[in-house]
Amino acid sequence: MNSVFYDLIEGNPVIAAIKDEKGLETCCECQNIRVVFILYGTICNIAQVVERVKKAGKVAIVHMDLIEGLNGKETVVDFIRSHTEADGIISTKPALIKRAKEHGLYTILRVFILDSMSFKNVSKQISAAEPDMLEMLPGLMPKIIRRVNHLSAVPVIAGGLISNKEDVMAALSAGAISVSATNPAVWEM
Repeated sequence: MNSVFYDLIEGNPVIAAIKDEKGLETCCECQNIRVVFILYGTICNIAQVVERVKKAGKVAIVHMDLIEGLNGKETVVDFIRSHTEADGIISTKPALIKRAKEHGLYTILRVFILDSMSFKNVSKQISAAEPDMLEMLPGLMPKIIRRVNHLSAVPVIAGGLISNKEDVMAALSAGAISVSATNPAVWEM
């Protein structure tokens, strides 16, 4: 576990997850946002998006699976490392997480827990990827957040459908270290 990354996330209970230029502009102006999940872009512009986040004094985490033009091969991590100033990555693919760790990037494994089968697979995915953090979606399941916390020592970030202070507090009370949200109103809480 990367203790610097852990402290950063723990000290910033709300993470801005941006999905377009408007979100980028808004999060760069938010003083209380320190960590940004970049959920959009292309192979042609991701370096510029990351640069804008970094110039705003924020930590840039690129969601590898959502960047247009990148494939699921480990070499995309090499590309992000050599062509951007990204601090870390998010992915649903354990192989990309492992490669990012080799490069010294912060790593977040994103998992979707939709049923009992996907819940059972979380342990396998964590073991295969060995991420710094786990982003669990949807984040509106405090009972499941608690259960996932008991499965592994990997800190949980709750994401997806977080829309108000009650959602944030429920996720944090259930043991999430932080929440990620695309809603700028949540960023200001």
